[in-house]
Amino acid sequence: MTQNGTQDIPRWDLSSIYPGLDSKPLQQEMKSLLRMNDEIEEFIQVNAIKRGDGEPFESTVEDLAPIVEAYLQKINEALTLYYTLYAYAFLNVAVDSYNSEAKTKQSLIQAQQIRIEKSRSLFKGWLSRISHHLDKLPELSETIDSHHFYLRITEESSRFMLSDIEESLAQELSLSSILAWQKLQGTVSSQMKVKFERAGITELFPMPALQNIRRYDPDENVRRRAFECEIAAYEAAREPFASALNGVKGWIGTLNLKRGREDAVHESLDLYRIDRRTLEAMLEAMRASFPAFRKYLKTKAKRLGKGTLAWWDLFAPVGEVKKKFTFPEAREFIIRNFGTFSPELADFAQDTFEKNWIDAEPRDGKRGGAFCMSVPGREESRVLCNFDGTLDQTFTIAHELGHAYHVHCLEGKTYLQRFTPMTLAETASIFCETIVADAIKGQVSDPQEELALLETDLISDTQVILDITTRFQFEHEVFDRRADVELSADDFCEIMLTAQKDVYAEGLDEQHLHPYMWAWKPHYYYPKRSFYNYPYAFGLLFATGLYAIYTQQGSDFVPKYRLLLSRTGEARPADLASEFGFDINQPAFWRSSLEVIERRIGRYLEL
Repeated sequence: MTQNGTQDIPRWDLSSIYPGLDSKPLQQEMKSLLRMNDEIEEFIQVNAIKRGDGEPFESTVEDLAPIVEAYLQKINEALTLYYTLYAYAFLNVAVDSYNSEAKTKQSLIQAQQIRIEKSRSLFKGWLSRISHHLDKLPELSETIDSHHFYLRITEESSRFMLSDIEESLAQELSLSSILAWQKLQGTVSSQMKVKFERAGITELFPMPALQNIRRYDPDENVRRRAFECEIAAYEAAREPFASALNGVKGWIGTLNLKRGREDAVHESLDLYRIDRRTLEAMLEAMRASFPAFRKYLKTKAKRLGKGTLAWWDLFAPVGEVKKKFTFPEAREFIIRNFGTFSPELADFAQDTFEKNWIDAEPRDGKRGGAFCMSVPGREESRVLCNFDGTLDQTFTIAHELGHAYHVHCLEGKTYLQRFTPMTLAETASIFCETIVADAIKGQVSDPQEELALLETDLISDTQVILDITTRFQFEHEVFDRRADVELSADDFCEIMLTAQKDVYAEGLDEQHLHPYMWAWKPHYYYPKRSFYNYPYAFGLLFATGLYAIYTQQGSDFVPKYRLLLSRTGEARPADLASEFGFDINQPAFWRSSLEVIERRIGRYLEL
């Protein structure tokens, strides 16, 4: 395929996971998952694993140890197989939302997740009954000892549960409610196509391709027209998106209230394994940095010959990087510079390319953006992106390979041991992206190229610090208002525009913002990941702090960093940070990382 001057853009190979959607190995493993769930449910019943509200509990720690050990072994096996099967179905749908067979398989597989989650819910409630024994159990079992962190944080979250019957019903109903709403958003957004004329040629563009034009085309007239077409497309499809978002947020808000959560943010703090003080310290530091970012945006506007930036100018190129990357060139550049950090990282990246774990070709039916998905039963990952030859897309590949490398560092762990909170999930990705970005900067002497590279950095930083703040404010307000009434598409647009005006302020033209960011961002529709976005800010600033240490320590840093990645599922972020001398509960840490970004802004203003 040829796209915008690039060639040899790959599609991924999924055959090492399963030979096909109707293959015998997949069918056999689906049957195995059914059997595992049958056995777990029987085990739960035989051992009376339930919350048992008000029932006396008389078992000794010696009685409990073999039950807990057996449960951990069974649930790890089931989760590993489930997420292997689910990954395969999801990856097929992600690149072809028209694939009805893959969507059917995905639905069948998700039904087994409901059974797993019901069993996990019963176990979680049971842990609250045996909490007085939790610190003694590790002495009696190596398996329990290696999962003690998981048991402890699960017991803590069990304090916010409904009855066993209510939790079971919520899991069963989720398939035809919250998960259905999520699928609706994904299907509608991935199948959106827009007619657009450029250079005298009118084509039918998938939405991700049109958004790339809106972001990166050097001609403002082209960017503006692409933006207008994008807004018109979302305007036409706004009702399904509004219905889906109402369904998702209404469901989550109702359960949070019934479970006794303090507010909509509360559950996310547990999920991301931080406390409210840490979140507030980070947000406080971020807000203090807004004036510097607004100066950058106003300076960019002047460079573009404008008084104020419009939304379609946020990603507009400034300066000039003469080189455009073909996919093979991007591949070679990434591998070579990963090698400056460690041979292991370079070798891993090379293997990923050679094994065709990357799908980089933009096409109809393929979802936009980028992601990395783990396939735990095969100790593999798959990376999706939409490569167009730009520097930004080269950075995106490096970013997603960082996620894949993180998964690689967790090899040998059980599923429960490797489950990493979002706050730490961006550490390796941002670190790897920074390696590549610094490598490119080191080759530049032309001021216009330096300006262009700084621009690429600051575009990304602005998205993570400013835009993610708008998303946090938007989601917070939606939860608050959805508690009382269903919201209209106009309501969602108004809330989004209010957040953008508050955060960007004079940095953007308030007449030309993006009212439909809520419609196309899939994160708002995730059923179990509310406030999916603020961990990206955590990840950027945490990784920036780590990278600063790396520049000081060099190769001595590498083994400590790898150890950190291998432990992200078995410790709280605050504890891992303390081993590097960070106190994430204090705004000072976050300010120190933001100062690194502000120095980039200062240099941008100088050029």
